[in-house]
Amino acid sequence: MAAPYRLLFVCLGNICRSPSAENIMNHLVSQSGLSDQIQCDSAGTSGYHIGEKPDRRMTQAANAQGIEMKGRSRQLDSSDLEEFDLILAMDRSNYDGILALDRSGQNAHKVKMMCDFCQNHTDTEVPDPYYGGADGFKYVIDLLMDASQGLLDQIVAEEL
Repeated sequence: MAAPYRLLFVCLGNICRSPSAENIMNHLVSQSGLSDQIQCDSAGTSGYHIGEKPDRRMTQAANAQGIEMKGRSRQLDSSDLEEFDLILAMDRSNYDGILALDRSGQNAHKVKMMCDFCQNHTDTEVPDPYYGGADGFKYVIDLLMDASQGLLDQIVAEEL
């Protein structure tokens, strides 16, 4: 059997957007029966929240959509650029932070914007809901559900 296709979702602190994307994608992958073919992880470009569980407001918004939030925050490492097949940035700042770790420029082709995979939303970045209210967290879950489904469809069509 071929090695699993490995996805890494990246935001700033790895407690809101990227763990949501990771857990949503794991949910969709599981529903599609592809858990042995696609593996997901997440990380943050900063070390602000290393070891913390996902934000409780994000967890509530995800749970309301039937998504279980698992994992603990970790910081993105340059070795991640080698280990993952596709690295998905939540916003332009995260994208730039990921590329800054790619000193050789060998892995830039693996880095994409999460919203590039949206099918119904027109956003170009996943907004950080951290300093906002409950509506922002719900919106991010909806946006990531859309982008994750588009991403999964593309992986199935092109990689598996």
